[in-house]
Amino acid sequence: MEATIKAIHFEISDRLVSFINKKIDKLVRRYESITAAEVNLTLVKPETIKNKEAGIKLTVPGHADLFAAKTADSFEEAIDLSLEALEKQLEKEKGKK
Repeated sequence: MEATIKAIHFEISDRLVSFINKKIDKLVRRYESITAAEVNLTLVKPETIKNKEAGIKLTVPGHADLFAAKTADSFEEAIDLSLEALEKQLEKEKGKK
C-alpha cells in the first residue's frame, strides 16, 4: 500500500516521499488491517523554528479513522512523532477487540 501524500503550498522532495512511504510500509506490516494512509504536510506560518506540520490519517475497516498531527523542526521528525501517536491509537483499538 502506498500512502497518499499532499504537500500544501510547497514542493516535496523525492527523498521525503521515500522516507514517508518507508515509514508507512513499516507500520502497515505491523498492523495489517490498515487499508489507506493519507499524509498532509504543511509549513506553519509565521516561519518559526518548529514550523513543519505532518498530519496522518489511517483508514482501518470497522473502526473510525485514526488521525494524528504533530509539529516539529523537520518533516521527518513530525512524521515520526505522528506515527508514534498513531501506534498508540492502533494498540488501543487492538486492545478493544
